[in-house]
Amino acid sequence: MYTIGKEEKEAVARVIDSGNLFKVNNGLRETEHCEAEMREKFGCDFAMLMTSGSGALTSALIGMGIGPGDEVIVPAYTYIATAMSVVSVGAMPVIAEVNETLTLDPADVERKITDRTKAILPVHIQGFPCDMKALCDVARKHGLFVLEDACQADGGSFNGKRLGTIGDAGALSFNQYKIITCGEGGALLTSDRRIFERALIYHDSNAVRFFGSQLDGITEPLFCGTEFRTNEIQAAILREQLKKLDGILSGLRRSRNALRDALSDIFTFAPSNDLDGDCGTTLAFRFETEEAARKFATSDGIYGTLPIDTGKHVYTNWEPIMNRRGAVNPAFDPFRMEANRVPDYRPDLCPKTLDILSRTVYLGMSPWSKDEDIERRAEACRGARP
Repeated sequence: MYTIGKEEKEAVARVIDSGNLFKVNNGLRETEHCEAEMREKFGCDFAMLMTSGSGALTSALIGMGIGPGDEVIVPAYTYIATAMSVVSVGAMPVIAEVNETLTLDPADVERKITDRTKAILPVHIQGFPCDMKALCDVARKHGLFVLEDACQADGGSFNGKRLGTIGDAGALSFNQYKIITCGEGGALLTSDRRIFERALIYHDSNAVRFFGSQLDGITEPLFCGTEFRTNEIQAAILREQLKKLDGILSGLRRSRNALRDALSDIFTFAPSNDLDGDCGTTLAFRFETEEAARKFATSDGIYGTLPIDTGKHVYTNWEPIMNRRGAVNPAFDPFRMEANRVPDYRPDLCPKTLDILSRTVYLGMSPWSKDEDIERRAEACRGARP
């Protein structure tokens, strides 16, 4: 998202010159090295590169054994891919409110738990950390898995631990619009061997003889899978991006903190579960009314966005979910499976979420902002104050 330079170009050239673009090779083994470097940086036992964050979420759910008859609690504010990953394994997404932090509300999660609930899927939206202590406490109380969607929060943390490594498994994304990128890609992080083995089998058509150096053997029985396998070019780019990650986050947080500090006496901001661990990609302003929020967002020099306007990030715009269309062929449609109990998907299901999203304004941050850039933005904000 922020920087692709000569290091990435040289890495791509290195792979092309090697003649080995496929991840399984006896040459550079970029994928294998990238996964090892990712394990070290994020502090987990297993890491698996994939074609997308959605693929990582789906593979993790398969790893947890989730399927028809099961429910997974997801936030009302997240990209539709989060909920669709649940449907893709035959389970039902149950939509819960977000709170003032714009992340999954632990109290509403507990209210939504049923005898069919198998997992909680918190989303660190816009790099905002969820309250992972409260959510993990709820999960432990009810014997549930926790799968973190950290696709918008590469490298963020909660209480000093990297997002994506606090629950049972986590997913990262590396598409063009994420904190680090290889154009498109994702990763599964976990320290649970069974989850990793099952996800490994699923993501590579059970071709487990190519499992590389992370496992000394597979104990899980083989089953039919799909193809979420990455390639050496993506891995080579990511290896360079990982070296830049902490510097990018440092720059984003510096810009966010400087603008926040400059305006803290006249504006209210969305609270954070961990401001230091927040990635800093976005500064979220909070207003009393939607009218005030829109007036501020559209003022000269602001370039603000209301999260209520972000399309398929809002549950009311999840058309396939809201209309209960889960597959091309009805025979494979989880919404029609006898094993499933279809949850409530009314547009007014999460009024608290809709209210919060309509009174919030996002300003995107840059890791390269200079002091004069911050002051210029702060002055524009002061002039646009409702």
